[in-house]
Amino acid sequence: MFPIRDDNPHFLVPYATYCIIFLNVIGWVFFQGMGTEPALSNSVCRFGLIPGDLLQTVPAGTRFQVGPNSVCVLGSVPGWHTVITSMFMHGGWFHIAGNMWFLWIFGNNVEDSMGSIRFVVFYLLCGLLAAGLQTAINPESAVAMVGASGAIGGVMGAYILLYPRVHVHMLIFFGFFFTTIAVPAVLMLGYWLVLQLIGGFGAVGSQEGGVAFWAHIGGFLGGAALIFLFRNPRLLEKHPYYGWSRRRLPTRSWKKIKRYQ
Repeated sequence: MFPIRDDNPHFLVPYATYCIIFLNVIGWVFFQGMGTEPALSNSVCRFGLIPGDLLQTVPAGTRFQVGPNSVCVLGSVPGWHTVITSMFMHGGWFHIAGNMWFLWIFGNNVEDSMGSIRFVVFYLLCGLLAAGLQTAINPESAVAMVGASGAIGGVMGAYILLYPRVHVHMLIFFGFFFTTIAVPAVLMLGYWLVLQLIGGFGAVGSQEGGVAFWAHIGGFLGGAALIFLFRNPRLLEKHPYYGWSRRRLPTRSWKKIKRYQ
C-alpha cells in the first residue's frame, strides 16, 4: 500500500516543508551525485550516522564496505555532525522519492498545527530521537544510517494524533492490477507502525545493512510525544479536521482552503 493523498486541506503556506524537501534534493544532487558512484558511497561514508563511530564502540581504523567499490574507514574522532547530516542523505532514487512524498503528504498539515519555525525545530528533534533509538538498540553497528524517514516518522506520529479521522487515499497493488481505497489516518499510520515494530524486533542484533526500523519507531513515538509541546491551539482551532470530531464533511479536494485571518 502506498499513500497518494489525504483529504486534509491546509491553510498556511508550508514554507518549512518546502525548504526541507529542497535541502534533501540539494543533498541528493550535489553531495550524492544523484545516486552515481563514487559520490553516493562517499556521501554515505562521510555524512551517514554510524553508531559504532558515534559512540566509539568500534575501534578506529575499522573498515566496512559501503558501495560496490568503496570502503569506509572509521576515524578516531566521533562524527557528531552525522546526527544531522544523515537526515538529508539517501541511499537511492526510490529512497529519497518515497521519503519526500510522505513528507509532502503529511508535513504540510503538521506544519499547520504549529507554524513554520516550530516545525523545523520539531522535525530536527524527531530526527535526533530517531537516530538516538537506532543507536541505542545497536550501539556497536558499523553500518551507516542515512535517510529522512526517522524525522518523517515523527511527522507521522504527530499526524495520527492531530488528524486521526482524516482519510488517506492508498494505492494498492494486486499483481498486475491496482486500485485505491481511502482509510482513516489512524488505521493507515497505525498499520505502518505495526510493520516497523515487526521489522524492528526481527532485526535486533543484526549487523547487516537494511531498513533502520528502530529509527522509524523512535521518530514516530518522539513526534507523538513532542506534538503536545509544539502544537499551537490557536492554529488548531481553525482547522476543520482536528481531533476526533469534524465540523464539516470530508472534502474531495486536497487543495488548500481559504486562509484564515
